[in-house]
Amino acid sequence: MSQTNLPLSGARLWDSLMEMAKIGGTPKGGCNRQTLTDVDAEGRALFQKWGEAAGLTLSVDRLGNMVFRREGRNPSLPPVAIGSHLDTQPTGGKYDGVLGVLAGLEIMRALHEAGAETEAPMLLINWTNEEGARFSPPMMGSGAAMGIFSEAEVLAKTSFDGAVFGEELKRIGWQGTADPADLQKVGHYLELHIEQGKILEDEGFDVGIVTHALGQSWFEVVLEGEEAHGGSPMAGRRDAMMAAAPLIAAVEEIALTTVSPAGEPGRGTVGVVDIYPSSRNIAPSRVFFTIDMRHGDPDCLASMEAKLKAKAEELASARGVKITVTNFWHSPNTRFDPDLVQRARDGATARGLKWRDIPTGIGHDAVYMARKVPTVMVFCPCHGGLSHNEAESITPEWATAGLQVLADAALATAGLVKP
Repeated sequence: MSQTNLPLSGARLWDSLMEMAKIGGTPKGGCNRQTLTDVDAEGRALFQKWGEAAGLTLSVDRLGNMVFRREGRNPSLPPVAIGSHLDTQPTGGKYDGVLGVLAGLEIMRALHEAGAETEAPMLLINWTNEEGARFSPPMMGSGAAMGIFSEAEVLAKTSFDGAVFGEELKRIGWQGTADPADLQKVGHYLELHIEQGKILEDEGFDVGIVTHALGQSWFEVVLEGEEAHGGSPMAGRRDAMMAAAPLIAAVEEIALTTVSPAGEPGRGTVGVVDIYPSSRNIAPSRVFFTIDMRHGDPDCLASMEAKLKAKAEELASARGVKITVTNFWHSPNTRFDPDLVQRARDGATARGLKWRDIPTGIGHDAVYMARKVPTVMVFCPCHGGLSHNEAESITPEWATAGLQVLADAALATAGLVKP
């Protein structure tokens, strides 16, 4: 596959990243542009302005997904879509998600400037609530579009502070009328993202070609015991926290010791802990916490769940507490389209870039898209693998390399007609 000769501008992509980062910018140089907030609305408005200036037509669906369209010579062909997300974590960086959206915009800008055409139409998508920071679970916009969640379920979701997804979507003025399920008619989907790990940087690669996504299982755990004064004897206590502590520690042990035949261990995270009554001198009667387990081998992921629940039963019996482990969300192991994967590899090779195949251990909109639509992801390195952090950092050269590979694969798929 030959590289495109479109006037792609890495400098313009970088300038756009810096301009978008001002919206919800934090004192430490990151972004707090959480979904369905006023700053999310501001970022969407800027994106709309840029897209329309590049000759794109915008539609917004009932979940707030923004879909720009650029017509092809043959409107009957299924469109080729590029996308990611503009929403961030509360202490997010400038590049997570945003790079993929604005790289897609740069491709559209270059097509517009060159007066070039593609055989198939092209779409550029900003998905609603990829992060899941304010409303859980993540990837709601793409998930509902692909039929994993119902619209009603998504619109009824509430945040920790009681905000309702559907009400907030209307409040900020970004609930449209298009049917999210129309996006199941997309012919191909491509997404550029920062790696959110340090394999590419450590091994000196310019880009990663993502072949598959690890399976994920999320759980919510509630431990119920009995309150006791901090000065009371330890014997006989039904301390929910002292039962939670070894169960939390077991999450790491289970992840590290559940190893696939290929030698790959799992991943385990406890991200939220809530203690009641949360007083310095009271043994807690109730503890709530979340668990995120991931593995590249489906059997190993199932084994991790079984080990977790067995450990919970053991501790409940030994400590005299009630432990409830609830399955909250699951995303299966997902393979990306082999033809698109090869097209991305070929593009990186033609550019003279150093690349490697790589899995993603992190959920992305591309993972849900891949259930219905041929999909591929391209990774660019990020410094130290740091992400979901205000110090998240990449280089303009990395961003440009990712842009080039994304463009070559997307335009070869859409059928670029030489300008």
